[in-house]
Amino acid sequence: MSRTLLSGFGNEAPHQSTISRSLSEDPRVGAPRTAVTQENVNAVRKLIIEDRHVTYREIEASLKILKTSIQKNLHEELGKAARVNWCQKTLDCFNSGNSKNVYSIVGGDESWIFCYEPENKQQSTIFVSKAGHIATIPLNEQRTATADWYTIICLPKVITELRKINRERRIILHQGNASSAQKTRQYLAEENAELLDHPPYSPDLSPNDIFTFPKIKNRLRGQRFQSPEKAVDAFKNAVLDLLANEWNKCFENWFERMQMCINRRGEYLEKQ
Repeated sequence: MSRTLLSGFGNEAPHQSTISRSLSEDPRVGAPRTAVTQENVNAVRKLIIEDRHVTYREIEASLKILKTSIQKNLHEELGKAARVNWCQKTLDCFNSGNSKNVYSIVGGDESWIFCYEPENKQQSTIFVSKAGHIATIPLNEQRTATADWYTIICLPKVITELRKINRERRIILHQGNASSAQKTRQYLAEENAELLDHPPYSPDLSPNDIFTFPKIKNRLRGQRFQSPEKAVDAFKNAVLDLLANEWNKCFENWFERMQMCINRRGEYLEKQ
């Protein structure tokens, strides 16, 4: 069950203890045995759009359908089709990764960086391109990224860094849900920056999740840092140490994974 949730929700998946507790509870009297209908598909989609952190339990309570049906709605009816459509659209747009416009793509993702113990951590957002690292923007006081922070503090720093040399540089921002807020879209439009969307709950199709984060965290594994700030500095330095050919390979693999996702009809791709 935890693997299924991870496939659908990535880092947003509930903890194993939450899953175990949920499964140990008796099903509610009168709950339908199955409820995979177009009406429920649309209802689940609406709940996810309204709140990307919505849980299985909340969907079950709202729609009065079983967890197994929710999973089918999410993964089979919603997720797989969206993933395939996005992969095909992106492959077509960038000529399967061979277009020069790939160099305009800026991939951004959030990650927790730990000093050593889980409670001593710092969340940061990293931005990379095929040419390498662009910026790492930390959040202060262990806050969670919001649309306001993203639009007012984070993105202006990234845009400024990207256009230091060429003020007319084309920017295609690729990020997950944080970039979907209306105020974020408005800011990007004002800066003449484009937005490349991303299929929901698909960390296996993010260049940072499949390359940058695993590679850097593996290099930092076992190290202790005196403060969250020092942990972020170590993270930045490790990213800067990556070679140009590694970034090239990262983006080549990214487009290859899109084709693989299509070939597997939207199935979640395990890390390789």
